[in-house]
Amino acid sequence: MGYDIERFVGYVNEGLLCSICRDVLEDPLQAPCEHAFCTACIHGWLVHHSNCPEDRQMIDASLLRPLYRYMKNDLNRLQLHCRNREHGCGMVCSLESIDRHERECEYSQIPCSNAGCTVQIERRNLDGHLAVCEYRSRECPNGCGYTILSAEDTQHNCVAELRTELELLRSEMICRVEEAKHEMESRLDSQRRHMVQKESILQNEIEELKSQMSRLMSDVRSLMAAERQHQQELEQAELEKREL
Repeated sequence: MGYDIERFVGYVNEGLLCSICRDVLEDPLQAPCEHAFCTACIHGWLVHHSNCPEDRQMIDASLLRPLYRYMKNDLNRLQLHCRNREHGCGMVCSLESIDRHERECEYSQIPCSNAGCTVQIERRNLDGHLAVCEYRSRECPNGCGYTILSAEDTQHNCVAELRTELELLRSEMICRVEEAKHEMESRLDSQRRHMVQKESILQNEIEELKSQMSRLMSDVRSLMAAERQHQQELEQAELEKREL
């Protein structure tokens, strides 16, 4: 839907009106036949129709284009009243800047910022409402440190609240200790399995070294026996040489 034409000051050119809702164009699009529409209006029309609502020429959503620049400039220069006029706002500004003004307008109805409060109030009166809102929060005056709602003043019990908090902390601590315990046990089991594997590997290596040492000693004894045999043969040869 477009901007209500009654909000505008002075004459509004017919070409700046939506061909569907007949209000002043809002977020406008233009068909190849040069008729202009509000974006929401034309997309809603094309759900059930495939032609221009003015001249019945066939159109498709992919053929819609932004408004011509000169028309867009004329549209932006139009002057209109703030939508909060009935609440007391007397601002009149250009269509180009109306959204920015209305986002900040002191007469806009905004929700109370306190959780649980459903009151809608003018922005200019918000501070006064917050000061008396039954959902406003404040720190407990008795020093327990809790933030309480004004509506809960009569039900607030510092000792009960602190006892509840203590129980929650105790439960949380127990959970954390259990988690740390399980994690430590898991790490120890992992390290234990790793050590057992390393021990098995080392034991195999020791057995292999023993086997190699045994073979080496056998080879040494064989070499020593061969050396003695060789020495005896040399001595025998020397003795025979002397006899000759």
